[in-house]
Amino acid sequence: MKKIFGLLIALFVFDARADVDAELLRNAEKYLNSISGLTGTFVQTANGKQEQGVFSMMRPGRVRLDYDNMPVQLIADGADLYFFDKSLDQITTVPLTSTPAGILVRKNIDLQNADINVVESVDYKNAFALKMNIKGQEGLGYMNVVFDKKPVRLNSWTVVDATGATTDVVFKGLKEKTNFAKDYFQLQRHKTINTNGGDDYYD
Repeated sequence: MKKIFGLLIALFVFDARADVDAELLRNAEKYLNSISGLTGTFVQTANGKQEQGVFSMMRPGRVRLDYDNMPVQLIADGADLYFFDKSLDQITTVPLTSTPAGILVRKNIDLQNADINVVESVDYKNAFALKMNIKGQEGLGYMNVVFDKKPVRLNSWTVVDATGATTDVVFKGLKEKTNFAKDYFQLQRHKTINTNGGDDYYD
């Protein structure tokens, strides 16, 4: 299960931009900045295994993935991303800014001038894809985000780590939602293993 978490936080920085369609970039940026909140289901494929669950997000900075058949939960509260292993009653945490989800839920998403590095775009008949990463994360992997065209909306993302391991997440039935419960993107108090070393506790 922790391998899944590692794959989800992997990003890669390329040395130079490949072909990037400026119009597709603007369309994706406009759409992402128009979203306040979303909810729907997802199907995740990694290591030859498929899992599904419920996906929710609320900008800025909040994300939640609940798996149907695994005792695992991913929650971002605006500052950090928490991997909650319910079977161990244990949380691992990393900064939200180092994750793919962090790109999609920023307060202001700038795909052209900020530290987000879009290195390639692919234009399909009914969709388009942007390959992106965060500058300064050399050698760790990359993220490919697919959008439907008409209307523009989030379709899926793929994260590839430095070893080539791939995690595909396809979204279904996404709809706008902002009226989440006040504590929906929060965790209860549990022991935390900090990726910087040492244990901590989170309320």
